[in-house]
Amino acid sequence: MNNRQRTLAVLRYQSYDRLPIVHFGFWNETLETWAAQGHITIEQAKSWFDGNATDGVLSEKLGFDFNWNNCFSPSSGLDPAFESKVLETFPGGSQHLLNHEGVVVLQKPEAGSIPTEIRHTLVDRASWEEHYQWRFKFYEDRIKKALVRIDGSYEPFEPGGLEFLKKDQRDYPYGLFCGSLYGQIRNILGVEGSCYLMLDDEPLFDEIIQTVGELSYRVVEYALKSGARFDFAHFWEDICFKNGPLITPAMFDEKVGPQYKRITDLLKQYGIDIVSLDCDGKIDALIPTWFNNGVNTMFPIEVGTWNANIKPWRETYGKGLLGVGGMDKKVFAYDRAAVDAEIERLKPLVALGGFIPCPDHRIPPNAQWDLVRYYTERMRQIFDD
Repeated sequence: MNNRQRTLAVLRYQSYDRLPIVHFGFWNETLETWAAQGHITIEQAKSWFDGNATDGVLSEKLGFDFNWNNCFSPSSGLDPAFESKVLETFPGGSQHLLNHEGVVVLQKPEAGSIPTEIRHTLVDRASWEEHYQWRFKFYEDRIKKALVRIDGSYEPFEPGGLEFLKKDQRDYPYGLFCGSLYGQIRNILGVEGSCYLMLDDEPLFDEIIQTVGELSYRVVEYALKSGARFDFAHFWEDICFKNGPLITPAMFDEKVGPQYKRITDLLKQYGIDIVSLDCDGKIDALIPTWFNNGVNTMFPIEVGTWNANIKPWRETYGKGLLGVGGMDKKVFAYDRAAVDAEIERLKPLVALGGFIPCPDHRIPPNAQWDLVRYYTERMRQIFDD
């Protein structure tokens, strides 16, 4: 079996020859550290992105089969994006920067974490209509400008012209990115702004959600009607933190749930039965909305301080709830004993079926190269049927 076949077999509860060894990419600082240590070249560190040729080289060197975050990704966000520009520079080098989403953030020198938000362009209907509404309009170039992975390289998408996307000749799973139905809205409004808007101006809140949902639907529809074929579909949200969601679950279910269902119903028409969603944090309270509206694969199942894993979800939702992730990446900073203990913890979860372990986010800068390699070697030894 190849990696595409065995991945689909695991997630469909079919027999397979061995468990695929999957990752979710790296922090840029991680690759820079590994380059400084001599494990990879600086050119590889600088050229890496999800699913490209360098990603394939690094996967092989580390012992992974592939990166789950490997999708055809047409634009379902702001287009054109805001022009990023420095608004003010402070002593010490910190800056107020207008980012691509129209948010002013505090950018600190050498900082790799999420910057502090200072203010937002989207605050009311006037700013929505002036700066955002037209940036969420559908047009065909959103798809035609996207790049398609072909054997590790990326080429322009030409509807009807890429036979590679029409046949089952790939040896790795390849997804269709379906966008973000609330996460990007949260980014643009901010957590506080989004909470206020849903109460202060519910019609505008509804309009924003419906506009974003309609754009995502039409992008997905165009990609599927082109004749391209995908192994799974994938959404991104990141709307939870360590204690739970950044939106009221009931509101999320009422407002955003129907947008998911429209898209997942369309995916089913084209035979796509694996629909994954990337959300960090403690996601338990939002799983009912996703699962009941056609999203069946949780990713990356961040272990965190709340010890998330697929077992209690499987007990609640049954075998229809699938998972990719749930491997605690923090052990890569410790020792072999910690890696062994983590693999032992994963064994009964793999035995449930419909679950593929994967580091529960980007591999961080404190990860030791040799421990990552040890992890993949042990996973092959233990889960090689």
